[in-house]
Amino acid sequence: MPCLSGKRVSNFSMKGCDERISGNPGQSACRQQASKQYCAGAADSPQGFLGLHTLLFRWLTERSKLVNGAENTLRLFRQVSGFTNYNTMEEEFQDIDSSGRWQNLYNEIRNQASEYSYKVAKLPVNRNLNRYRDVSPYDHSRVKLENSENDYINASLVDVEEAQRAYILSQGPLRNTCGHFWLMIWEQSCKAVIMLNRVIEKGSEKCAQYWPTTEELQMSFTDTGFVVRLLSEEDQSYFTIRLLELQNTKTGESREIYHFHYTTWPDFGVPESPASFLNFLFKVRESGSLDPEHGPSVVHCSAGIGRSGTFALVDTCLVLMEKRKNRSSVDVQKVLLGMREYRMGLIQTPDQLRFSYMAVIEGAKLILTDNSETQNKLTQLSRDDLEPDLPPPPPPPRPHLNDSRPNGPHLESQAPSGDGLPGEPDAQDHNKAENSGQVRKRHREERIASTAQRVQQMKQRLTESERKQEKWQYWRPILFNVGAGAGAVLAVGLLYWMYSQ
Repeated sequence: MPCLSGKRVSNFSMKGCDERISGNPGQSACRQQASKQYCAGAADSPQGFLGLHTLLFRWLTERSKLVNGAENTLRLFRQVSGFTNYNTMEEEFQDIDSSGRWQNLYNEIRNQASEYSYKVAKLPVNRNLNRYRDVSPYDHSRVKLENSENDYINASLVDVEEAQRAYILSQGPLRNTCGHFWLMIWEQSCKAVIMLNRVIEKGSEKCAQYWPTTEELQMSFTDTGFVVRLLSEEDQSYFTIRLLELQNTKTGESREIYHFHYTTWPDFGVPESPASFLNFLFKVRESGSLDPEHGPSVVHCSAGIGRSGTFALVDTCLVLMEKRKNRSSVDVQKVLLGMREYRMGLIQTPDQLRFSYMAVIEGAKLILTDNSETQNKLTQLSRDDLEPDLPPPPPPPRPHLNDSRPNGPHLESQAPSGDGLPGEPDAQDHNKAENSGQVRKRHREERIASTAQRVQQMKQRLTESERKQEKWQYWRPILFNVGAGAGAVLAVGLLYWMYSQ
């Protein structure tokens, strides 16, 4: 059986390979020098090609015993033989999706990610400054507060040099760290805060209310000397844009800060489609807040690694594609591993990894092509990308029905109303005007009011607890002294009684 003659194979090293394929004693040995690999004295044939791959697979099997077994063997074999050299990111996505390998890919990234020390986060003085025990900033990349007795805050500076992007990925502020949060924003000259969670999620507080609402308009943080005022607020169906004024009470200087709040991203989950997320991302970009002439933007969710990591990863990959003018030049996994050098655990679930791929693929179609149809489709999809808890829009009214309710036609009277003048809208037209957008707005207002009420209740409970603590601190020394005095009197009386006996 002839083997390959002068046939180039993949770029890997088989040092000292002198192995013959079994069952072919007359076949010549495989030899290679430097960066070129050849199988000498063979003819070009499919059988020889398969034989060469058999040889590669055997060598990799022996090699893998020094690594992690057969699973790495298959992975290395695919890499060496070119089975994972996708022409486009879409091909890579389809291959991983069709084979259901997102969990395996996520585990592989997690195992390859480097780990660094985070001793400062574990100091006893800093324990109550962390929202979660298992999410800490690395010592080498943590943001350090300058004008504070304690320089610690659970936030990491993630710097992507080629993309000229810098993000501060932070946990959602705690009640006792809101002042530190605004101090960090001031010292780092941040232009925007990007919030990807709700204050209350599934009945628990995921983030303190660190910005003023339309009801109070202003918040003061006396521990760090800052006042935050609400200048404007613009509500969309899936995000809210606020313009805040941050004032340093020590110097009197003020700055305007954008607050981009994505309100429809579930914890540990992903949006239903990347359309609304991409519109949100492009809205942030339009403000110029992510540009290098400003300080790093603060991106936070609850822990500052899952949703925040997804946002930073997608934005970075799209920037790299824009700079390189090539969609296929960006390795999402490599970019993610590079970002994990700065903050642990970025991307928390396989679903978030999959969503990142989807968002990058769809975003690349928009930034690298001038396709108005794609842009219109994205806009329409983002309008349809509603919250899962919202009811569907009301059905359109049927003709000849008396429709006087916002929820649809009412069947009490089947005669036409006849109240509207020609050319003027009647009740049916009015109800058509009150479409799903108004229903959406009403539910959003109800949700905001409900959240504000819960936050207020939590504040009241906290205030009551603090008052009880203050009362106890006041009465404790008095009760102690009274108890000590009574004990002394009792002891003296007991001694006197014993002596008198």
